[in-house]
Amino acid sequence: MKIIITGSLGNISKPLAQELVQKGHEVTVISTSTEKQAEIENLGASAAIGSVEDAAFLTKTFTGADTVYCMIPRSNYFDPNLDLDAFTRKIGDNYAEAIEKSGVKRVVFLSSIGAHLEQNSGIIQRYNEIETVLKKLDVSITFMRPTSFFYNLEAYIPQIKFQGVIATNYGADKMVPWVSPNDIAAAIAEEITTPLNGKKVRYVASEELTGDETARILGEAIGKPDLKWVLISDEEALNGLINVGMQPKIAAGLIEMYAGLYNGLLGEDYYQNRPAVMGKTKLADYAKEFASVYNQK
Repeated sequence: MKIIITGSLGNISKPLAQELVQKGHEVTVISTSTEKQAEIENLGASAAIGSVEDAAFLTKTFTGADTVYCMIPRSNYFDPNLDLDAFTRKIGDNYAEAIEKSGVKRVVFLSSIGAHLEQNSGIIQRYNEIETVLKKLDVSITFMRPTSFFYNLEAYIPQIKFQGVIATNYGADKMVPWVSPNDIAAAIAEEITTPLNGKKVRYVASEELTGDETARILGEAIGKPDLKWVLISDEEALNGLINVGMQPKIAAGLIEMYAGLYNGLLGEDYYQNRPAVMGKTKLADYAKEFASVYNQK
């Protein structure tokens, strides 16, 4: 099977490429960096150097493929000139155009928990829009909706070091469904190689824990067994992000998303359609990696 992977050698795309190559598929990885080409080829894949912001490049690369995996690249939330909404919409539109013009018939798109919402979902609102656009295409698509990424917890390392707590506007006594990129990659590999006729939503999660349980596990890993997860107001959380330099509009979108996670709005569809089997990686496994990053900062 000829498979195109976007996302270069990121946290999901690299293990995904490795698994698909090992299973004997012809894999091409799209990357903007020529410096990644040798590493991609060392995995046994081919490199297509170009940008997902270039619809013509995507169309050319997708042409002749059996399946494509599409994801939105991560952005710098501290860039004052970034229009995150416009950037995300543009990439989504480029994917739609390339899929339609290339004639590819099987797509896996990395969406997000909360993509069922048309409003009040903060920075992930655009995923609802992209899913809506892609649903109109005459192709079979799996919308992967992962939950909260383990590695996003690394953003709280400075706060843990200087304040001794994790303080934000979600978590605490409420459940947070966490996920490992490795488990997402495994689920995507399964979807890519499974025939589908139509459209499908698949949630991916590794473990469901309260914020308090999350803090305890991380605290034990870094030698702070009494680490607490403290719930603060939306306003306090917003001011904290802005004070460390995050673009105010993006910070407001993050806080709205977190508020939806805490009040249950973001996860309402997830809990009705949660995975029958959770991923293999648990927070205790990831905590070792978290501790390594913590000790380096």
